[in-house]
Amino acid sequence: MHFLFMRRCFDLARLGAGRVSPNPQVGAVLVYEGRIIGEGWHMAYGQAHAEVNAVRSVRQEDRRFLPDATLYCSLEPCFHHGKTPPCVDLILQERIGRVVISNTDPNPLVAGQSVAKLRAAGVEVITGILENEGKWLNRVFFKWIQYKQPYIILKWAQSSDGFLGKSGERTPISGPSALRLGHRWRAETDAILVGATTARVDNPRLDTRFWPGPSPLRIAFDRNSQIPQGHHLLDDTKPTLIVGPERKGNWQHTRFIDTGLHDGIPGLIQALSSENRTSLLVEGGANTLQRFIDQGFWDEIRILENKRRLTGGVRAPDVPGSAVLNERAVVGDDNLYVFARP
Repeated sequence: MHFLFMRRCFDLARLGAGRVSPNPQVGAVLVYEGRIIGEGWHMAYGQAHAEVNAVRSVRQEDRRFLPDATLYCSLEPCFHHGKTPPCVDLILQERIGRVVISNTDPNPLVAGQSVAKLRAAGVEVITGILENEGKWLNRVFFKWIQYKQPYIILKWAQSSDGFLGKSGERTPISGPSALRLGHRWRAETDAILVGATTARVDNPRLDTRFWPGPSPLRIAFDRNSQIPQGHHLLDDTKPTLIVGPERKGNWQHTRFIDTGLHDGIPGLIQALSSENRTSLLVEGGANTLQRFIDQGFWDEIRILENKRRLTGGVRAPDVPGSAVLNERAVVGDDNLYVFARP
């Protein structure tokens, strides 16, 4: 039964994707005699945590069961005062008798202290339930806590014969289901990046118009000012970061930075880290993606492969030999492959 309710925690936690950064995604479920009496998730940064929302959701007639209930949490309840009070104190206040956790929190402000406090108060605590699945769910948060650097996802769509598109022209490849999934991924990340050639040839918006979620910070490499003034990434309608020389204009939502390096990747990562942006989605083009791979700046690679053949054009990047295939799925007319670092 532990696995069943923990997976429900994971499902709830994912509902906060794209809205809780730099916090983790957390879900919580309260169970009494095999029946869920309350559940919740961390909905947005600065708002109530999952455990609080789970307790609040319990009906008045079920509150008497709390001392004999089990609280399932995808991550160890917080121990410290942040934007909200510590959840460990709420658990003790409500006299919840047992807590089951997937992962202990790697944050030094928590790091097992909540588990110790609960056990010292006589609460039964079980940890390590579906631990690997929990770590994958919060892989962005875990890297951020450990290195204070954004989790970097490289994503591209390719034909079945391994091409990204025709040279010098925009070449749509993905089917509608894969396109919608790509926009969901955008909504779940803090920033999205393309190179100058992709920005010039494809004229992307880099928004989430096909998914009901927040749009990430738009970023483009443009060291030689190749992006035409009338293109979407210079329309100044959304927060945008151009890695290149500043252009004249009355910019309200667009910034220009000089990373001080010819390639720009290390400087960009440093800039994103300073702004507490915990994830970066790199969507192209081929040269930009390959530079990230060659320099080791990647954590995950997502490939959407369509059945169509192009028989020529721009070759897709080479997936590193060390990459581990972590997921394979069918998305409409496309096959999805997700690789992770070992």
